[in-house]
Amino acid sequence: MPRTRNVPYTRKRRKKWLKAAKGYWGAKHKLYKTARLAVMKGWISAYRERKRKKRVFRALWITRINAALQSQNMKYSQFIHVLKEQNIELDRKTLAALAYEYPDEFNALVQMCKGQEQPQKAD
Repeated sequence: MPRTRNVPYTRKRRKKWLKAAKGYWGAKHKLYKTARLAVMKGWISAYRERKRKKRVFRALWITRINAALQSQNMKYSQFIHVLKEQNIELDRKTLAALAYEYPDEFNALVQMCKGQEQPQKAD
């Protein structure tokens, strides 16, 4: 009995990996084995970086808010605490955009929060 080969499926599978490696440099887009490894590594990196991007942007927003607050002599943690006490539900992305694009309106919000700030009790 002759050996059967599934050539059409094998070709389809290999072309799928080579198509996914399109744009890679050197052997990574020409040779099946190296292309498959490069694509798998790329997918792992893409998955990891999609998660990391959220952390990086949150840190950027906090940095921008903090920089805008320093000119008003207010700490970031105090500002967020007063916002939560006053039930002002602005997320950090919106606050950072406000501080960056509309500093006058942000400063008005900070002054409003400074008026609501309660002095610390000395024990």
